[in-house]
Amino acid sequence: MTAVSVAETDLARTLTVNEIYGSIQGESTFAGERCAFVRLTFCDLRCTYCDTAYAFYEGSKRTIASILDEVAALDIPLVEVTGGEPLLQPNAPDLMRAFCERGYTVLVETAGAHDISVLDERVIRIMDLKCPDSGMCDRNLWSNIDHLTRRDEVKFVIGSRGDYEWARDQVAKFNLADRVRAVLFSPVFGRVEPKAIVEWILADRLPVRFQLQMHKFIWPPAERGV
Repeated sequence: MTAVSVAETDLARTLTVNEIYGSIQGESTFAGERCAFVRLTFCDLRCTYCDTAYAFYEGSKRTIASILDEVAALDIPLVEVTGGEPLLQPNAPDLMRAFCERGYTVLVETAGAHDISVLDERVIRIMDLKCPDSGMCDRNLWSNIDHLTRRDEVKFVIGSRGDYEWARDQVAKFNLADRVRAVLFSPVFGRVEPKAIVEWILADRLPVRFQLQMHKFIWPPAERGV
């Protein structure tokens, strides 16, 4: 996909925004870096372990221009657009393109259920392939894998040994370790011992990156805006 500039008239388009805040990135290969977060409202998945159900419906209409201004005031060069599910809103690609045009490093956290090819090629896509314990495994849009590049990352949120084995099989089936920048294995917070997943990864010699949700160890797990 060719990068296309956002016209000034597009900056008046609106999205429903749940929250905008500055924090550190808690996941991905960018973990630990300062990051500006734009959390968009709405999600059409209902994962069993969801920790952002408040973003299903809560939010207010904002123009792209006003979102850009608020993020600029945070003075952070890394920005992540998340949700909810950000790709549910048709103007989300324009927002991310506008961030790219302004020189930000742009991440999007998206489930593997929506077409990622609509995004500007400069956006780093962190795609969450849903494991069976999520209850949403049948919603994975497998054609997305064809659009992944070495800039992107794939995340598996693992709640059991069965989830681990399923994720391990997808890594091999789609040669994900060679296709993307990083394959991320995360435990469902409070449901499976992180040590167990690490031991499984080591035993199988998987070419993946284990991660914890760093922000849940710094702040209370249910705290917003962090």
